[in-house]
Amino acid sequence: MLMRSPSIVFRGALLVALPCLVFTGCKERQPESVSATASVVTASRAPLANTLTVAGEFVPYQEVELHAKVAGYIRQINVDIGDKVRQGQVLATLDVPELQAQVVGAQAGVRQTQAEIVRATNDVTRAKANYVALHAAAERLQHASEARPGLVAQQELDDAQAKDQAAAAQVDSAKSTLTAMQQQLGVSQAQQQQVSTMANYSRITAPFSGVITWRYADTGALIQAGTSNAGSAPVVKIADVSTLRLRLPVPESLAAYVHDGDTATITIDALDRTITGKVVRTTDALDPATRTMQAEVDVPNRDGTLTPGMYAEVTVNVKRAGDALVVPVQAVDRDGPQPVLMVVNPQNRVEKRIVKTGIATANRVEILSGLHDGEQVIVANQSSFQPGELVVPKRSAMVEATAATEAR
Repeated sequence: MLMRSPSIVFRGALLVALPCLVFTGCKERQPESVSATASVVTASRAPLANTLTVAGEFVPYQEVELHAKVAGYIRQINVDIGDKVRQGQVLATLDVPELQAQVVGAQAGVRQTQAEIVRATNDVTRAKANYVALHAAAERLQHASEARPGLVAQQELDDAQAKDQAAAAQVDSAKSTLTAMQQQLGVSQAQQQQVSTMANYSRITAPFSGVITWRYADTGALIQAGTSNAGSAPVVKIADVSTLRLRLPVPESLAAYVHDGDTATITIDALDRTITGKVVRTTDALDPATRTMQAEVDVPNRDGTLTPGMYAEVTVNVKRAGDALVVPVQAVDRDGPQPVLMVVNPQNRVEKRIVKTGIATANRVEILSGLHDGEQVIVANQSSFQPGELVVPKRSAMVEATAATEAR
């Protein structure tokens, strides 16, 4: 009888039992466990707008310091601070004696030139008459000489022709003198106009209707010409306050989104008053010192209740989107180089999405790409979840309520 070794028997039994153990282990594998509950919010579409709230300052619509065009003493000043003036009204009158003398001299020069023109005109008339007489005499002698040769001496005939030519030259000379006098009249009249215009500058008038905000000089003060002395002092300052400019410093981050026509809500604490207006102009350039762009809102001030220098809090709606895909702002992870969302897919597994954002408000942010309407995003403890992880999504009522409040 053949006897088998015990080791051989054990090995055979092990080979028979091993597939059974493997198969049994496969049948008894446990399902994957859920690691955590994730607070989620469903991405949805809604109108979205960002607002800019800044402090603005009221300034006059127009404001200018009026200087004298000519130097002189103030003979009379007609206004004081707070006076309302109309366009063209005389505000001050200067006494400039030497300028008045120049006006008189220029007028005399014009009259003298006009007299010279009269004299030159008479000279032309006299020269023409003399020429006509001498020319006729020369022609008669010429005809007589031709009719009866030898009747008129050749010397006499030559003298008559010479006198005829001299008379013609005299006429041309008189005409030239008259032309020169007429041109001189133009020069004299231009000089008179120039001096008279300078004399008119002795009256300082209002360039537009407004209010006198400052007075720099009194009667008898010597005023230097603003054109010849860069340090000359002005006489008065005038401002147009029927409409005020409300100037707003727009931060660099929002400068590209502020446009003419944007609605502005203006709150004036000093008057306990709120009004609305529109942005009417922007500089379209940043101030290098403050990195802000100036925008202006024109505010009517017909009743005069607003004064330049007042401050107001202005809220402007900027960066609008009518149908934006939005998520709560806390859902976006901005710690990396690109914004990231943790999305729970239909199989309740976590996906890491790189997204592109748009308008951002205090509670919501617009998603331009990387997310679809109706998907669920995790809004709390995003760092504790890993891509592919199985979670139990739970809607965050608090976050949804905050977003809904902002939307209203």
